[in-house]
Amino acid sequence: MKQKALYLVLALGLLSAQPAAAQSKIGLHAIGANAAFVSPENLDGAFGLGVFADLGRITPEIGLEPVIEFWSRSDDQFGIETTLRDVSVGMRGKYYFEVANPKIRPFAGAGLGLHFLHAETSVSVPGFGNLNGSGSDTKLGLDLGGGLSTTLNPKNDLQAEAWYGIVSDVNQFALRVGISHKLNM
Repeated sequence: MKQKALYLVLALGLLSAQPAAAQSKIGLHAIGANAAFVSPENLDGAFGLGVFADLGRITPEIGLEPVIEFWSRSDDQFGIETTLRDVSVGMRGKYYFEVANPKIRPFAGAGLGLHFLHAETSVSVPGFGNLNGSGSDTKLGLDLGGGLSTTLNPKNDLQAEAWYGIVSDVNQFALRVGISHKLNM
C-alpha cells in the first residue's frame, strides 16, 4: 500500500511539474554591466563595478540573475594605509511587479552571495621601514533590494537598483546603474 501511495505522489508531482516547466523560460537571455556607489558600514563610500546575466524566468513574475561585483576602498590616515576589497559572486531572484506600462518594470529582489573579502594595512615606521599586514575571509551574504528596468531600444535595457547586503562585519548599501544587452535566442 505504501509503495502505491509513493507512486501516486510521484506521478502527481511529475504531472504538476510539466505546466511549471512550460511556463519557465530558463536560459541565457541577456548579459550586462553596472557601475555602483557602495557604502560599506563604518567606511566612506567606494566605487564598484559588476557584471550580470538574465537567466530568464522561473515563473512569469520571477527572474533569475547571477552577479559578480567588485568594490575597493583605500584610505591613508596618520601614515597608515588601509585597503579593503570585496569580490562577490551570487544569485538573485527578482519579482517583477505587473504595471500598466510594459516599458517600465519595477522589481523587488533577494539573493545570496559569497563575499571574498581582503584587507591590507601598511604602516611607515621611521627607522624600521614599512610594516605590512593582510588578511582574507570568505563570508556568505544576503542581498535585499529593488529597482526598475526600462527599455532603451529593442536590444538594450537600463537598470537602476538599490541593494543592501547583509555580510558579517561588512554590511553594505549599493546604488547601481547598469545596461543589459539582449542575446538572440
